[in-house]
Amino acid sequence: MSGVAVRDPDLYPLARRLGLPTVAEAGMAEAGVTDAASADIAPGIAGDDDGAELTLARQDDRLVLAGDPRRYGHPLAVDFVSGRAAHRRRFGGGRGQLIARACGLAKGVTPSVVDATAGLGRDAFVLASLGAEVLLMERVAAIFALLEDGLARALADPETRDIAARMHLVHGDASRELATLVASAGVAPEVIHLDPMFPHREKSALVKKEMRLFRNLAGDDPDAPRLLEAALDVATHRVVVKRPRKAPPLEGPPPRHVIADKTSRYDLYVHRRLGA
Repeated sequence: MSGVAVRDPDLYPLARRLGLPTVAEAGMAEAGVTDAASADIAPGIAGDDDGAELTLARQDDRLVLAGDPRRYGHPLAVDFVSGRAAHRRRFGGGRGQLIARACGLAKGVTPSVVDATAGLGRDAFVLASLGAEVLLMERVAAIFALLEDGLARALADPETRDIAARMHLVHGDASRELATLVASAGVAPEVIHLDPMFPHREKSALVKKEMRLFRNLAGDDPDAPRLLEAALDVATHRVVVKRPRKAPPLEGPPPRHVIADKTSRYDLYVHRRLGA
């Protein structure tokens, strides 16, 4: 996985809060130095070879993750106000969307959802835009920082304020502390949504640059079976697992129902009927 460093001193408080290295610390780690006084690089001063491929920075009033554009493309940000999120909010298909059907959103039924693998928050935003209270969990500190920034901007925009108010973000590893994170957040885990990273094949080198950046940060999810087991213990009504259409189910009990479209599939593990 690629390293992330913070170069902007204005973001050092954020780096300390989330345990992200500043650029000086990243350079020291690369050189095997543990004492800043012994390092050739002064604290807070950026070097050209600091060991971090990605930088967390503020650009155009938003937090971004940026790397070599030839490898990673445009800087990555979370945007719930404009672009893809705005288009899907207006024209996405409402409760007929596959994710809404999988999570049980129907006429008169709007369950609360725990998105235990929040990623860039796109699925959670769709569910919240349809009226669901959503708890987002993200274990990767840099991605959590982007989510936190994107939610703050969505809360400040009149068109997305009410949606963002239904999205509650926590930083933690759901595969290890799902029950604790849910209990501390106060969102009922009627539905738990999982979208574990699917291991890519070597032949699939031409992946989108955004996904390459995200995968290099988060890695694959070898602990996905453990996450499914934890989710089955915590969810009160159902667990929903998003998979590539032709991917095998996660290791564990077989899903009770499967719904799919041309590219994606949702495996449903149902405890009991929603609304009951």
